[in-house]
Amino acid sequence: MDHLDRLENDSVFILREAYRKFDKLAMLWSMGKDSTVMLWLARKAFLGRVPYPVLHIDTTFKIPSMVEFRDRMAREMKLDLIVSKNEGALSRKRTFPDGGATRVECCTWLKKDALKKAVDERGFNGIIVGVRRDEEPTRAKERYFSPRDANMEWDVEDQPPEFWDQFKTDFKPGTHVRIHPLLHWTELDIWDYIAREKIPVISLYFSDANGERYRSIGCAQCTARIRSTARTPAEIAEELRKTNVPERAGRAQDKESEDAFEKLRRDGYM
Repeated sequence: MDHLDRLENDSVFILREAYRKFDKLAMLWSMGKDSTVMLWLARKAFLGRVPYPVLHIDTTFKIPSMVEFRDRMAREMKLDLIVSKNEGALSRKRTFPDGGATRVECCTWLKKDALKKAVDERGFNGIIVGVRRDEEPTRAKERYFSPRDANMEWDVEDQPPEFWDQFKTDFKPGTHVRIHPLLHWTELDIWDYIAREKIPVISLYFSDANGERYRSIGCAQCTARIRSTARTPAEIAEELRKTNVPERAGRAQDKESEDAFEKLRRDGYM
């Protein structure tokens, strides 16, 4: 069994454990590489299907090809796709692109509040999320099964211990639990796995005619391209082996203040 097989087996175990323990599960899908790998792993875990809803938090400011990819993959994989928006904030133009919010406020209203709406309306008690420890320092503090309170807030100082694959899954009423099956993966692992499994991912990750690509994908107004010649998953993996630039260096909301991203995540952001 090689490194990728061990990663896959651990993630499949966590996905099956979540399915066994939580009766109202959903999986967040941003159309990015990590959450698309999660879909692939879920299909491996459950005999070719994803047995719970797939939830997309739609800010309406995604790059159009992301929405096209979402709808095509949802049809091909026969996903139970739920799209949640904060219609109130959008109608009042409380957004960064409309000039009615800072980037951090925009993320809070269009992403965190739209997620809370879906959790409250659907009664989800488990949300599967594709975060990785190596992606950003705040995410390195997560557990595989990480509780959020009724207000979606995360108490990073009070998290359950996780030893020897023993996970705490019973929490007080009103709590929902974030499940992180990719927590132990790295960005390089993701691309090596995509290359091995031939997983379809959005073309924005690959170098275009101008020699640019996206390394991390979010809303169009807050995500920058990088210079790159990588046109395949294997070429991206090789490029990553030679860089020390952080993965989210092109995500503008992370730079709005020194602790902006940690505040977002403590408040319930993904």
